[in-house]
Amino acid sequence: MDRLSNTVRPYAWGSTTAIPELLGIAPTDEPQAEMWMGAHPGAPSRADRGRGAGEQPLHEIIATDPAAELGAATVEKFGPRLPFLLKLLAAGSPLSLQVHPDLAQAKEGYADEERRGVPIDAPERNYKDANHKPELICALTPFDGLCGFRAPEDAADLLAGLDVDSLKPYVDLLRAHPQEAALREVLTAVLAADPAEMAATVAETAVAAERLGGPYEPYVSIAHHYPGDPGVIAALLLNHVRLQPGEALFLGAGVPHAYLDGLGVEIMANSDNVLRCGLTPKHVDVPELLRIVRFETTEPSVLRPEASATGEELYETPIDEFRLSRYLLAPGAAPRDLTAPTPQILLCTAGTPRANDLELTPGTSVFVAAGEKAELSGDGTVFRATVVV
Repeated sequence: MDRLSNTVRPYAWGSTTAIPELLGIAPTDEPQAEMWMGAHPGAPSRADRGRGAGEQPLHEIIATDPAAELGAATVEKFGPRLPFLLKLLAAGSPLSLQVHPDLAQAKEGYADEERRGVPIDAPERNYKDANHKPELICALTPFDGLCGFRAPEDAADLLAGLDVDSLKPYVDLLRAHPQEAALREVLTAVLAADPAEMAATVAETAVAAERLGGPYEPYVSIAHHYPGDPGVIAALLLNHVRLQPGEALFLGAGVPHAYLDGLGVEIMANSDNVLRCGLTPKHVDVPELLRIVRFETTEPSVLRPEASATGEELYETPIDEFRLSRYLLAPGAAPRDLTAPTPQILLCTAGTPRANDLELTPGTSVFVAAGEKAELSGDGTVFRATVVV
């Protein structure tokens, strides 16, 4: 069992206080957006195996003997790399409005950009790898986000309530067509609009939303952070959802979403493929985005963990690259045996539990190689990330 040293990514949208408060350290006044736990080469965790080599990147440790570190079944199913990435995510302002491709789309898009010679670090590059990126966010604090399209008639009512003249054509489109066509036409029209005209529409929308409050409140903050961005109007097409601590949201391929505010534990397939719709200064590839988005009305399905007799509380998802659960440990309770034939990362978010002989504190994480003994005891909350084989 290896205690991990992890990198915190200072993205501009990150909270300046949430991760430091969890870790019990002083804030630096700089945004601290994501703490990565895993073997993604962009910011791999590091571990010291005690062999005189000091700390080594986790992906290099795994590469020396994938079968021993990951287990034969994991390597056979997913290849010789850790299939998931675990994060602490702290949003202090809205993230970009985005979607992720499915596996077939990712393979096709990656191969196409490779064939065309688009540099992997080019700002216009959409596909950094050939993998899909389903993800799950579990709230540690009240957590706000946008997820999936509203029913067109509901989106039309929301837009109409703002009483902004330049939004009325979108209202008419939403009410005049079948659901998929209505959502596609309006999103396409928003993203293709004249930038100056759209900036004026966003400004009027922000003023109206601030005056009305209520269901418009989340969009006031979005407009404040991204003045003139067409993503502000696109965001009004999506469902607003608020998670309470312990609740989670699963995001599959093609579902537009954005995180707005809060601290959570996020887990995803080990990929960096993102198609952006707005709320960002980064590249927006409208034709490719429209190919990937699923224009389906969805009601956000809030997940609550399913408890088992072993004390494990599982967040059930339909994919195998990751499996997230948690343990709420009470003083004096019997130790929990987590030994498994798959790789695991354990993350403490509260209390001072013990993993084998290691004392954990909030924000501490450990990597457990496949088949290695793993036992939890003491008092606190521990999230467990592994795979399904």
